[in-house]
Amino acid sequence: MTKLYFRYAAMNAGKSTALLQTAHNYEERGMRVRLFTAALDERGGSGLIGSRLGLTRQVETFGPDTEFDAPWLLDSGGPRPACILIDEAQFLTPAQVRQLHRLAHQERVPVLCWGLRSDFQGKAFPGAAELLTLADDLEEMKTICACARKASMNLRIDAQGRRVKDGEQVLIGGNERYRAVCPNCFYSEFEDPARAPGLFG
Repeated sequence: MTKLYFRYAAMNAGKSTALLQTAHNYEERGMRVRLFTAALDERGGSGLIGSRLGLTRQVETFGPDTEFDAPWLLDSGGPRPACILIDEAQFLTPAQVRQLHRLAHQERVPVLCWGLRSDFQGKAFPGAAELLTLADDLEEMKTICACARKASMNLRIDAQGRRVKDGEQVLIGGNERYRAVCPNCFYSEFEDPARAPGLFG
């Protein structure tokens, strides 16, 4: 049975690295894959998946108007894709997640998604919430907090390294904007780096 997979984690857990490794594994065996990332994430350039280990790859992009159940996805010339790989899957709309779920089951094409589960306020991204509901296979990827506990939350910080508690849900950024933290540090009111060594700087 083909499935919709969701691999979720806090920041810096190696999600993009895992996606690129998966693509390599398929292609090494002569299979075609289609890779997507969110059009709004242009940190490294438009349509670029980049890992913190230095791996990069130019890929297709998706936006809120992308239709994953349209014929172009599977019938765009060349062999039929062996799988669909999606980075930054938290930015999918709930409707797109349902399209991908239907695609996996009715067209028998595995769909593997990597992304965040929650934002800097601990609230679910709509796409992630739908993936947690519909995905046939869920896996939490692990990373660690500065305090050495397992990190499962994300903090947003400002240019001075202070925690930001309010604002728009989506603000694209990397290590200069976000920290992966454990729930204990997430709920602590530490704003002073001297009280939370390594957490905010």
